[in-house]
Amino acid sequence: MDSSTAGFPGQALPPAYLTPGSSSFTDFLRSAAPELMPGHRGVPEGLEAPHGTTIVALTFRGGVLLAGDRRATMGNLIAQRDMEKLYVTDDYSAVGIAGTAGIALEMVRLYAIELEHYEKLEGVPLSLDGKTNKLATMLRGNLQGAIAGLAVLPLFAGFDVDADNPERAGRIVSYDITGGRYNEVGGYDAVGSGSLFAKSALKKRHDADADVDSAVRNAVEALYDAADDDTATGGPDMSRRIYPSVITITGSEGAVRLTEEQTSEVAREVVDGRQENPGG
Repeated sequence: MDSSTAGFPGQALPPAYLTPGSSSFTDFLRSAAPELMPGHRGVPEGLEAPHGTTIVALTFRGGVLLAGDRRATMGNLIAQRDMEKLYVTDDYSAVGIAGTAGIALEMVRLYAIELEHYEKLEGVPLSLDGKTNKLATMLRGNLQGAIAGLAVLPLFAGFDVDADNPERAGRIVSYDITGGRYNEVGGYDAVGSGSLFAKSALKKRHDADADVDSAVRNAVEALYDAADDDTATGGPDMSRRIYPSVITITGSEGAVRLTEEQTSEVAREVVDGRQENPGG
């Protein structure tokens, strides 16, 4: 059987499928179907799109975590109350997204496929630096959309399996809209509309030697503080049972999303505590 028609009876594969190239799925997609790239489509004038808001990341002894509120806004309206903004992108990394929701979702899904594609072709996963550089490259590809007001701001958290000290192997990387990447050395960071308030809370609460349970509590406390001062950030919604999302990443368990039961328990403890001490 002709290799050009294998699996596609009666039609030849497009040249991009048969042309040797790099192990980058993004490069392949850009060549084979550029219209599917995030932000490639034209930007309608005056478009108002839903935006994701606050994401926090912090390290703890033996790992790192991401946490995010669930609210998406569109101007002065709440577009969605239970949006998912955190995504596991491979065994030892996760990304939280703030900014234009639709493009951010496209980008993070393509990014996860990019990491999987590389590992399948090369037989080894990308290094942590390689993962963060890939995401920076994808952000630069959305520069035209960002200039038009459809910006995406991811927050990357990963565990460096090659680190000399596994107890300090959690890594946090932030980005700007042009694809600039910045390694966070303080052990915590935040992006989104409530990031100023969340970082201020983490400045006092963060403990690099905390265990995972304490780190989760600190992250939810920071999101609560952000929601207290930023209207675009959603706090724990007990009546609707909508709680923050949390992903932990450790060397032993990899990237794990906490269940709703786990996050609801922490959220209730935080809300109960604020009833007695509103300022935390």
